[in-house]
Amino acid sequence: MAQRFVCRFNYIFASRNFAQLRLIFEEYSKISKYDIEKSIHREMSGDLKDGMVAIVAMVRDTPGFFAERLYKAMKGLGTDDETLVRVVVTRCEVDMEDVKVRFQQEYKKSLRSFIEGDTSGNYRRMLLTLINDGGY
Repeated sequence: MAQRFVCRFNYIFASRNFAQLRLIFEEYSKISKYDIEKSIHREMSGDLKDGMVAIVAMVRDTPGFFAERLYKAMKGLGTDDETLVRVVVTRCEVDMEDVKVRFQQEYKKSLRSFIEGDTSGNYRRMLLTLINDGGY
């Protein structure tokens, strides 16, 4: 992709609100052979591609985007504590209830149960309180 097109994508993604970006994505798919995400995968690479794909995913489904981040932070062995804390803290006063609903829908377990399975002590209590599921 030519440098001027990358600059244009950057400008549009950084200067438009989510509602405008959703409309832009819809219109783009009407005039292009590929949808916006497929075009990004085809034309960009590295961190730029990852960042643009993340923006598209977040614009399309914000609660789903953060539910996936939380799931990936806790699945398997070990916990990505940095991601877990960052997402919980940044979403707790914004849309955590929506994120919890989406988490349950996607992973068939509550966010609370994942946190309880991966954390302990005051750290667990803090996270459960922040997701408004502490019962303390």
